[in-house]
Amino acid sequence: MSTHYESLQQSAAFIDGFGVEAPAALGAKDIWPRKPGFFIRHVPGASAPAVTQELAKPLSAAEGEATGEPTDEPTDEVVASSPELVLPQRILCTGQFGLVPAWVKSASDAKLRSTKLVNARHETVTTSNNFRDAWLSGQRCIVPMMAFFEDDFRPGKAVPTRISRIDGKPMGAAGVWCRWVGAGDEEIISFTLLTVNANSHALMHRYQNPGSEKRMPVILSEGAYDAYLSARPEKAKEFMRPFGAERLRANPWE
Repeated sequence: MSTHYESLQQSAAFIDGFGVEAPAALGAKDIWPRKPGFFIRHVPGASAPAVTQELAKPLSAAEGEATGEPTDEPTDEVVASSPELVLPQRILCTGQFGLVPAWVKSASDAKLRSTKLVNARHETVTTSNNFRDAWLSGQRCIVPMMAFFEDDFRPGKAVPTRISRIDGKPMGAAGVWCRWVGAGDEEIISFTLLTVNANSHALMHRYQNPGSEKRMPVILSEGAYDAYLSARPEKAKEFMRPFGAERLRANPWE
């Protein structure tokens, strides 16, 4: 389970990697459960090519329904050369790492649940009571990161290991977000990372507890960002696949 990731620490990475303006403050480098982090979503109804940043309240579930119905993963070249293809703007938001479902009754319950909901299995995201409403409402997001961390137990003890792209570029991890409102209009914006099975992955099968199922975050290709955010729920499932091992590297974290 990916409970720790490294956030972007260079402003240019937000613009160059994700087409959104960098936040005024980059925040903590290491993101753990219940810590604040950034995620990117679409603003339904707004058209490309302009992109924007808004560190404000995400839309409600009703307002957050996806628009558009891309049938394939568009590459950057397709988007640039097809003026008839109109995609919503991307927007940068802040939220807590660890989902708080909208049906949670109290802030104390939210605190307890969110630490256990930092990952969502893509196989059950449409049936799990914790994630179903957010997924079916189109509340998908991309979590920008430079790396994620897993434990390597092969030396006989847990050795935290940093997993990053071999080319050093930032990664966009697929996720879902939610807005919880409690008594007195108390509000928690939160997000979780979607994961896929990695038992047969050439790199990721080495990590996590021995004998357990291996999982890894869904890392999207750059050309698929808008397609993932705007696809209908059943179509968005097609993006749930492992990122190529040959494009990743692993180093012990010190």
